[in-house]
Amino acid sequence: MGVAHAAGANSATSNGSAASRADNRAAVKRVLLVALAVNVAMSVLKLVIGLMSGSLAVLADAMHSTTDGLSSLLGLLTNGLSDPQPDRDHPYGHDKYEAVGALAIAGFILFTAVEILRTAVERIATGLKPLRMDGHDLVLLLIVLGCNVLLAGYERSEGRRLNSQLLLADARHTTSDIWTTVMVLLGLAGVLVLKQTWFDVAVAIPLCLLLVRACWQVLRANLPWLVDQIAIAPEAIHEVAMTVPGVLNVHDIASRGVLGQRVFIELHMVVEADDLPTAHRITELVEEHLAARFGEVRCTIHLEPREYAIPTITFRGAHG
Repeated sequence: MGVAHAAGANSATSNGSAASRADNRAAVKRVLLVALAVNVAMSVLKLVIGLMSGSLAVLADAMHSTTDGLSSLLGLLTNGLSDPQPDRDHPYGHDKYEAVGALAIAGFILFTAVEILRTAVERIATGLKPLRMDGHDLVLLLIVLGCNVLLAGYERSEGRRLNSQLLLADARHTTSDIWTTVMVLLGLAGVLVLKQTWFDVAVAIPLCLLLVRACWQVLRANLPWLVDQIAIAPEAIHEVAMTVPGVLNVHDIASRGVLGQRVFIELHMVVEADDLPTAHRITELVEEHLAARFGEVRCTIHLEPREYAIPTITFRGAHG
């Protein structure tokens, strides 16, 4: 038998040919600093309006903006830890710190929803009081709304450009602040026009629903990354690998990571080669094809003799 066959159970491990993802933490940090400054300014302005008018809705919105500021601050701390380059203690990089930070942001959002609901119930129980508010307060809130729209768009575009889950999560949080401010404006308009104080409290329930929805969106985007959910369907990996000349069979396929950011792929492969250099070249071609199809990948390929070939596509954990 040739060398490739005699290797049997030995592994041919390769570190994907794509270069490591660029360290964009400095760019992410600049965006988060802008977000922090805007959120702090908006929180103070809303707090002043809420205290002067006695509006529960405005105070709740100020609380939400405060969590925006906290999430931006947390993002800055997390961003400093999420070095994409591997080291001795973290051979797969530090990327998941971003996901941890995003989950903490989801916790802040959920806390806000619960706090708004609690305060609304408390206000109803103790009796509704007339608000001290005029049109000038609404104008100021409209300015706040405009600032939040610009900030959310900025964070979202930069998050996509930099491929940062942290910025995208913070953008979702800022977007939820836009909708809370819209609801607050509608409620306060009802108070001023119809002279009905209960409008101020009525916005609490839709605010909570919007916040819970934002929390779920952040969780859905980041939990699969943390629990190593499949990143690419085994069938798709098999299809790409089998297009490489010399590949006879690919099976026992596993993948994890974030598609478009960095994906780790493991697979067993049977190649038509009787010497190690030829087998190694085939594995390099497979890596190149996978990177061209799916973006940055880091592959671990286990070579097996021809008699190990099986007719079906399998994935890690399906048997054994």
